[in-house]
Amino acid sequence: MTSKRKILVTSALPYANGPIHLGHLVEYVQTDIWVRFQKMQGHDCTYVCADDAHGTPIMLRAEAEGIAPEALIERMHKEHLADFHAFGVKFDNYHSTHSPENEALVRDIYLKLRKGGHITQRTIKQAYDPVKSLFLPDRFIKGECPRCGAKDQYGDSCEACGATYSPTDLKNPVSVLSGAKPVEKESEHYFFKLGDFADDLRTWLFPDITQPRHVQSEAANKLDEWFAAGLQDWDISRDAPYFGFKIPDAKDKYFYVWLDAPVGYMASFKNYCERKGINFDDYWRKDSDIELYHFIGKDILYFHALFWPAMLEGAGYRKPTAIYAHGFLTVNGQKMSKSRGTFITARTYLDHLNPEYLRYYYATKLNSTMEDIDLNLDDFVARVNSDLIGKYINIASRAAGFLTNHFEGVLSEAHYKGEFINRACTLAAMDAANEITAAYAQREYGKVLRAVMKAADHINQYFDKHKPWELARNPAHSQKLHDVCSDCIHAFYVLTIYLSPILPSLSEGVAGLFNISRKLAWNDLSFSPLKMNNYEHLMTRIEPKRIEAMLEASKETATMKTATPTPSAGESSDAITIDDFARIDLRIARIVKAEDVEGAEKLLKLTLDIGEEKPRTVFAGIKSAYQPADLEGRLTVMVANLAPRKMKFGLSEGMVLAAGPGGKDLWILEPHAGAQPGMRVK
Repeated sequence: MTSKRKILVTSALPYANGPIHLGHLVEYVQTDIWVRFQKMQGHDCTYVCADDAHGTPIMLRAEAEGIAPEALIERMHKEHLADFHAFGVKFDNYHSTHSPENEALVRDIYLKLRKGGHITQRTIKQAYDPVKSLFLPDRFIKGECPRCGAKDQYGDSCEACGATYSPTDLKNPVSVLSGAKPVEKESEHYFFKLGDFADDLRTWLFPDITQPRHVQSEAANKLDEWFAAGLQDWDISRDAPYFGFKIPDAKDKYFYVWLDAPVGYMASFKNYCERKGINFDDYWRKDSDIELYHFIGKDILYFHALFWPAMLEGAGYRKPTAIYAHGFLTVNGQKMSKSRGTFITARTYLDHLNPEYLRYYYATKLNSTMEDIDLNLDDFVARVNSDLIGKYINIASRAAGFLTNHFEGVLSEAHYKGEFINRACTLAAMDAANEITAAYAQREYGKVLRAVMKAADHINQYFDKHKPWELARNPAHSQKLHDVCSDCIHAFYVLTIYLSPILPSLSEGVAGLFNISRKLAWNDLSFSPLKMNNYEHLMTRIEPKRIEAMLEASKETATMKTATPTPSAGESSDAITIDDFARIDLRIARIVKAEDVEGAEKLLKLTLDIGEEKPRTVFAGIKSAYQPADLEGRLTVMVANLAPRKMKFGLSEGMVLAAGPGGKDLWILEPHAGAQPGMRVK
């Protein structure tokens, strides 16, 4: 065992404007596996995170819901934490950037930067929505990329060519909020002089061969491009109205969300320290030798590897030991898409599948690079069923019955005398320990699972070779039966220790089989279990129909609602032309009648008047948000030329439109007074 290390680990903060989805989970599962491994090694490893709770999107969504931003972020905090818990992502502390700790630290860092001469002010021109009377954040403007001409690009960067730019550089820009063409309006803004730290950042990011690397080589190559273009002053202020922290000594100016978001790592840890009696400064002072690691997506590398370490340096704090960036998630080889049903939320997945299937599959694909990973759903089913169930679980399901039926679950004497180490089956599992340990440490989880499955193959072959089912028929072979099955069960126990960081819930179940009431640790490899309880199924195979149901649920949810844009990446916009849009017949509809549908958990039956001779019937998945009596007489918007869909409850002749993440948080679209049934929405 190596000497005990002190480690602080963070994941990027999820935005409190929407639910956790499978793209988010790539990062949190990757980080959680690494943290669990470090803790199993006996190291003092703390994992903190928080909701990113500030910004215009939060403000606008709260306004649309008729609630205070604080109420919105409190609700999202509970939902996010519940999803993380369900997927086995175990934070030592999960906080919020809208906290007194974060406000104090943001002010501290800003004032230190200002005192050091690293803050400047100047008047700039910004995109302004004349309809909404609001300065527009980058992600609320779309247009054509000024470099390559790609259409439907956000106001800060181009997904087609990777260019970064100012929103005012976009060609043919429009406001995402109103569709109006933004106008330019002057405002005084505050800037962080990033160029002041160019030399320090270069030394930190591109050390000589005798020094450790703080970012992956491909990340360094990308960062070098930004240095070549010159490090520009960074706009750290936003104008009122804005939900965030006010800038000291400035009127109606707020800190940009990307200034206070990374400080949220420090704030979450400070909150934890105050509750646990830990010295916060020991971790963050410049001469600290405690390790600090950030796990992030490659789309936010710019903020974490340039702005963040420069802010820390200028404010007198230490920089990270390393920043580990990962790629995006694709599903079936394409970007996540609502129209295809592959934009899957954590909650929708949990409604249909075991979360540890996904942890296992992600681990088969994850490595130390920034490569994108693909959730191929056919491969997902095949790998879980053939490898996780068919190889690993199969060992216990085959051997355990012989032990409990013939030997009361007690492993053979050879095992608790330590002689098991000489047996070929257990030795095959134990021999993989060094390889697996190194792979975990380097975040090469795919290598971990290849080594585990190689050992599982050997163990199953060993079992088949000795044919316990035949040995059990002859009392003279009782000892051999006992030894063979004990060897297989002990090897299964060893593989479970290897898999514990990836499959923590399953690991706890296996520990219970061996009467171990605590979590398994890495040094448990040195011991053999003495007895096992009656075996019960630990995990079942995936039925393909569950995948189909999950995709259908995702597709149905997506077609019924729209969403406020967020700063996150990875979702396909599925861009259409104006001709495509013209084909959609949107009509004002009056809800004549609304009623429950017997046997349907999510559906209401709506009778809609759209100015035709006969009302339409539409089945809408809005039961969780509305009582039927609340809907009758109200106006809404429906898709009138959607092909009728035959359901077991009847024929649905269109679709109503709604917004929100789902569940109780769903709002049907309602036109202003004066609109009449049958009017076309254009």
